[in-house]
Amino acid sequence: MIHNSSVLTMILGAGPVVQMVLALLVLMSVLSWTIIILKSRLFKKASSLDEEFDIFFSESQSLSQVAGRAKRLKYSPMANVFSTAFEEYQRLRRDVKLENAPLDRKVWIDVLSRAISKGIKVETQELETALPILATIGNSAPFIGLFGTVWGIMRSFHDIGLKGSASLATVAPGISEALIATAVGLAAAIPAVIAYNVFMSQSGAKQQELEAFGADFLNEVERELLLRRAGVRNHEHS
Repeated sequence: MIHNSSVLTMILGAGPVVQMVLALLVLMSVLSWTIIILKSRLFKKASSLDEEFDIFFSESQSLSQVAGRAKRLKYSPMANVFSTAFEEYQRLRRDVKLENAPLDRKVWIDVLSRAISKGIKVETQELETALPILATIGNSAPFIGLFGTVWGIMRSFHDIGLKGSASLATVAPGISEALIATAVGLAAAIPAVIAYNVFMSQSGAKQQELEAFGADFLNEVERELLLRRAGVRNHEHS
């Protein structure tokens, strides 16, 4: 209690510039922790829904059956990637039907691959939204705190000059006030840097997971195309 009281006393006794620096660092820390909490929930929810959707996709008999489920899982990156690719797949089928001409398998795969890549990019960007703010806080907070420290020490030396005394009792309070800015700067920066690295790692892992799912989707499309072609040939022969 005494320790907390002495720290508060030092903060209140600091100069206006140092107090402004401390206020800015506190705001940065609050913003950082808000992003950390929201992103933690987002990644956790995305992983849970992706797992649910992946199981359903593996057990489904057709892509059309999966499409209905994907529409209900709006917060699942995997479901959203599927929806993007499936919409392109349906568009291709409509175009082929209108033109009444078969489309080369390679064209199907190339077009759908681009649609999947676009979907993955959109979902990855969504997951990484606001993460640059954490990086900015992690990089800038220590220097802002250092600025407050330097300014506070300059003020202390100025007071020493006015008082004409350089005793420890004269120097210590001012330097202690100044060093608080560095401590608060590090307190704001360290969680932001750790969280940024963790979230970027999770985002990279999610991107690889979505790319693997995209390959599974293309395999399923190829299977449907082969079955459809086989059906057409059997119909022609009959």
